[in-house]
Amino acid sequence: MLNRIILIGRLTRDPELRYTPQGTPVAGFGLAVDRPRSGRDAERQTDFIDIVCWRQSAEFAANYLTKGRLVAIEGRLQIRDWVGQDGVKRRSAEVVADNVRPLDRPRTAEAGEPVATPAAEDSFDDIPADVPDAYDDPFVDE
Repeated sequence: MLNRIILIGRLTRDPELRYTPQGTPVAGFGLAVDRPRSGRDAERQTDFIDIVCWRQSAEFAANYLTKGRLVAIEGRLQIRDWVGQDGVKRRSAEVVADNVRPLDRPRTAEAGEPVATPAAEDSFDDIPADVPDAYDDPFVDE
């Protein structure tokens, strides 16, 4: 059996870093992924997907990713059943990310300058050397 998902989209919010009682980092954020258009005049449709990442991937996301950044996510789909505070059974779907990779440069602005989004063909040669590449981190159940 196979449960693999690859997504490319933009963060809908800054990653929220938390720690388990054992001290394991875990981060969550939303990802907006456009669906392919079926025709020239078709309206754009977007899916909003919850992403969870653990350990080094969680720390990487929290330290280097922000709302609006373009990222590639590789992971697996996880369906969770839970009971809400109102006692009603609920179900949610999320992607547990094994690999989080930024696809654009961080957005920066100098005193009052507008923030520019780089074109897809821009070079990434000027990314500072101290920014680590995304970490590969297979998910291990806690």
